[in-house]
Amino acid sequence: MAIPQEIIKSKRNGHILTEAEIQQFVKGLTDDSFSDSQAAALAMAIYLNGMTVPETVALTLAMRDSGTVLNWQGRFNGPVVDKHSTGGVGDKVTLMLAPMVAACGAYMPSIAGRGLGHTGGTVDKLEAIPGYSCTQSLSRIQQLLPELGCVIVGQSGELAPADRRLYGIRDVTATVESIPLITASILSKKLSEGLDALVMDVKVGNGAIMATANDAQALAHSIVNTATGAGVATRALITDMNQILGTTAGNALEVIETLDYLTGKYREPRLHQLTLELGANMLQLGGLYKDKANAVAALEHSLSSGKAAEIFAKMVAAMGGPVDLLERPEQHLAAAPIVQAILAPQGGKLHYTNTVGLGMAVVRLGGGRSHPAQQIDPAVGFSAILPAGTDVAAGQCLALVHASSIDAATKASAEYLAACTFEETFDNIKLPPLVHQLIG
Repeated sequence: MAIPQEIIKSKRNGHILTEAEIQQFVKGLTDDSFSDSQAAALAMAIYLNGMTVPETVALTLAMRDSGTVLNWQGRFNGPVVDKHSTGGVGDKVTLMLAPMVAACGAYMPSIAGRGLGHTGGTVDKLEAIPGYSCTQSLSRIQQLLPELGCVIVGQSGELAPADRRLYGIRDVTATVESIPLITASILSKKLSEGLDALVMDVKVGNGAIMATANDAQALAHSIVNTATGAGVATRALITDMNQILGTTAGNALEVIETLDYLTGKYREPRLHQLTLELGANMLQLGGLYKDKANAVAALEHSLSSGKAAEIFAKMVAAMGGPVDLLERPEQHLAAAPIVQAILAPQGGKLHYTNTVGLGMAVVRLGGGRSHPAQQIDPAVGFSAILPAGTDVAAGQCLALVHASSIDAATKASAEYLAACTFEETFDNIKLPPLVHQLIG
């Protein structure tokens, strides 16, 4: 057995680590036989020298196997599927998609995360619902999934504990951006769910962690190749994040948009298109439908029939939330005391140049965290957001800001306007396609 410094030296010198060396490293993360400084040194060596696909597969599987791996074999008459987004602003797709695919005969045990930096977290959105507990035991998840068809919870300490320690080390050593380490971090948690199929939503643009197409493609290929190598059928969609997704950003506001979507009150076209794209690929990859058109039709029927909304309501109640959330959301969801319109200072074609800045504006309003222990204000954020490409007049409302004070609303409005431009003609704006590429 190699000692830690020998493994570090091997990767520092650009060598390929053996499966045994990788397994020893991951074991060292869980039993502390690798110190923080040694784990940080190896993370930096991986950041600088990269990993081959077999190395990344070995790292992913070792981190997955550092904790419990759920096993659903023989329990269901449908596939176990999930999706994961690399993070954006206003991305509430998981909340809509889980009950939709469940209504179509799939089972979705989604282990979700909290907000990170400018990106919102699915757990934070769900915890804006009073009583909803994202902290569930594995036995409770195993009980609820057959009953509901979907469960959305936070990461358990029993799942991929090696990832939790390594992520904390990466976060303070400037190694977060390493594609092999990102891949292993995402997939060690997702593959611990016992999946038959996984669909990745890799965001690209001025509101995404991956700002360029090349970076997004590299991450998408890494995830697809690694997950496939680990035995899970996987596809990745590279999708646009050059503007807020949907009409809201902020936790309770995004729950309201989710409820409006599921009940048919309003479905923002771009958000609806992405939800159907991801859902259709999940149903196809899971073997429920051979062609995309039938998969989309099934997803549409899950909405029009009311079945998806019914499943979402049952999940909320099972997790401790109110039983009448769909009927009386205003009675349960927090509302900000200050709501102000953000007005266009001039006319023109609306364009967003800094969607990360809009996400950080939500954080500064109190809707995200600047440190892990920070409490979130679920009521704050933006709503009634106009999409890029809209022809606006001077003085027209671009969005509503929801804030705890007039001062906070004024600052957030200024940040919002700083992220906008107003072009004279539509020719000056090139709106990227919503779905850039399908990989896998």
